[in-house]
Amino acid sequence: MRRHASLSAAVAIAGFATAFSAGAAAANEFAPQLEALVQSQIEPILEDAALIAALREQNARTGGLSQAEIEAMDQDWRSQVGADNRPLIDSVLSAPASERLRAMRESSGGLFTEVFLMDGVGLNAAASDVTSDYWQGDEAKWQETYAANAETPYFGDVELDDSTQVFQSQVSVTIRDPETGDAIGAATFGVNLELLQ
Repeated sequence: MRRHASLSAAVAIAGFATAFSAGAAAANEFAPQLEALVQSQIEPILEDAALIAALREQNARTGGLSQAEIEAMDQDWRSQVGADNRPLIDSVLSAPASERLRAMRESSGGLFTEVFLMDGVGLNAAASDVTSDYWQGDEAKWQETYAANAETPYFGDVELDDSTQVFQSQVSVTIRDPETGDAIGAATFGVNLELLQ
């Protein structure tokens, strides 16, 4: 039994390695499974009232920011990554919505490696973990979801995480206000493809 499980794991890893070596097209190989994951697990998460409230509140604060102000905040965040004193990062990570995202990540059994919400200008509104930057507005995860008012999810490339040695892909989706149907932000889920059913 144990040898069979080890063989299955080896075959699965070899399959991921082959997909990874295929480059950008590899993300499409897992699209059907990722789409099913969005429908079965991710969409229900994004209906959480605490997450919707966090996006509404942050959009009220950040909606009027200039591009220069956004970029200055992003620089501030980047300078705090790895620092002992990190007031901006801590203000996001200590928010109740971030605590909800951490609980969701932890209860996923390793399927979700990270989860974060982006507001209407592309800034982090909540995050399960520290992200490398604060402003996601210049990246496809926000541009192909919220900015495009997209109804369909955006799947990132298959990547090997250096720290965990796990093959993963980011799944990003538009978040809509349940009362109006309007896009109010986006969410990105890091998905451990080796645990994808």
